[in-house]
Amino acid sequence: MSLSARLQLRQSQSLVMTPQLMQSIRLLQFGQAELDRFIDEEVERNPLIERGESDTGARLASEPDVLPDEIVDSPLALLVEADSAAMASAMDTSLHNVFPDDPGRAPALSPDLTGQWKSAGSGVPLSGADLNDLDAFAAAPVGLDDRIAEQIALSFRTAGDRLIASELADLLDECGYLRADLDEVALRLGAEREDVQAVLAVCQRFEPTGIFARTLAECLSAQLSVKDRLDPAMAALIDNLDLLARRDFIALRTICGVGEDDLIDMLSEIRRLDPRPGVQLNRAFTDAIVPDVVVTPAADGSWQVELNGEALPRVLVDQAYVARVSAASSDNKEKAFVSECLANAQWLTRSLDQRAKTILKVASEIIRRQDAFLVHGVSELRPLNLKTVADAIGMHESTVSRVTSNKYLLTPRGTFEMRYFFTAALAAVEGGQSHSAEAVRHRIRQLVESEAVDAVFSDDQIVGRLQQEGIEIARRTVAKYREAMNIASSVQRRREKKALAQAACL
Repeated sequence: MSLSARLQLRQSQSLVMTPQLMQSIRLLQFGQAELDRFIDEEVERNPLIERGESDTGARLASEPDVLPDEIVDSPLALLVEADSAAMASAMDTSLHNVFPDDPGRAPALSPDLTGQWKSAGSGVPLSGADLNDLDAFAAAPVGLDDRIAEQIALSFRTAGDRLIASELADLLDECGYLRADLDEVALRLGAEREDVQAVLAVCQRFEPTGIFARTLAECLSAQLSVKDRLDPAMAALIDNLDLLARRDFIALRTICGVGEDDLIDMLSEIRRLDPRPGVQLNRAFTDAIVPDVVVTPAADGSWQVELNGEALPRVLVDQAYVARVSAASSDNKEKAFVSECLANAQWLTRSLDQRAKTILKVASEIIRRQDAFLVHGVSELRPLNLKTVADAIGMHESTVSRVTSNKYLLTPRGTFEMRYFFTAALAAVEGGQSHSAEAVRHRIRQLVESEAVDAVFSDDQIVGRLQQEGIEIARRTVAKYREAMNIASSVQRRREKKALAQAACL
């Protein structure tokens, strides 16, 4: 058999994803902020695209956003777990704290002799409609970086010390802690470690108190020193925060050398400290959540699901400009460029329209299956997975996964991420209807909150109570859910409840 090269013609089928198809898939996964940035980039890149005004007629609830299943940690656990979800959820994320995109420069105002307000430099009085938004004339909030920069400029005389202080400030995390090795900082700046240590000591006296601390104990000690409360007993308590986290009050009384009443007073003072001093002047401002879908009660008792006009971007193709440029273009390259821009603009409008329809279709199916949640609350949240929704609306499971990523629903019970409604199923006793894992976690939290000082539930007792309610669950599952919700063990909860009860009696 001889080997030779020859040409053969074959036909085959294969699935090829074009760049536009991949971009359409990405658009489904984009959240509101990412989508706005992408459209802004397309507007800058494509001269035929312009943004239209959003539909402001959509109905939005006036109440602030409600976090589903807000986790409230104990006062003692907050000081040990500085990065816990409870401290993050306690931050104010209302619309009043969000910067506008282009606030501009507000004119200076001054009252005239008649009591009317007018703009400085002009004699035109301003009506009440011009003054309805007083936030436009307020000073911009001072961030953490700005506050530290001001104090560095006033606290150090030499340029070398200011350079070291600025380097240390850049290494602060969002809580205001210094997460860096001083030897590495000194080596990088070509300075002595003693000089870096001296600059750090000055920076640790900055406001807010506790900033530039390297550990939680160091942060609390700085705040107690300012209050002149860092006595030997309090210092011993700060040095044994691990015992405080375990609620081992007997050992703490022995180490601190104080009685039970004095220890309760010390714990009360510890709770009033701020374990995250940088949060109050955080350099990163949180964006407000803009819901993609609004759910409201309908007249017939069902639910009306509609897209939020504020979150729905409107992209227009300037057809007049297309005709004018096409008529004036004589070069083939110019005509090809205009044709490419027009094709990209039309693709973008079609993709955004398809994205909106897909989001509305998925959201409608979620609301249809979680009707009991909207009526009765989280206790009636039903188990749901992506495949169930995908089969119901005739889409692929991966498409539903992308649609529910970073999308939010505004319901009469608050604003929830779409992924919140997808929870695992827990079997019911004697083959009954299964229960949602989120509903079970909510029930565990209710049982813990209802505990008395002398009747704290152990994990086994919680399992027994849930089984009486028809929920089949194992003890290790209860322990896993309890730890995920930052709920302490029964021993630690019993110690804390006794301490809080004794403090309330004083």
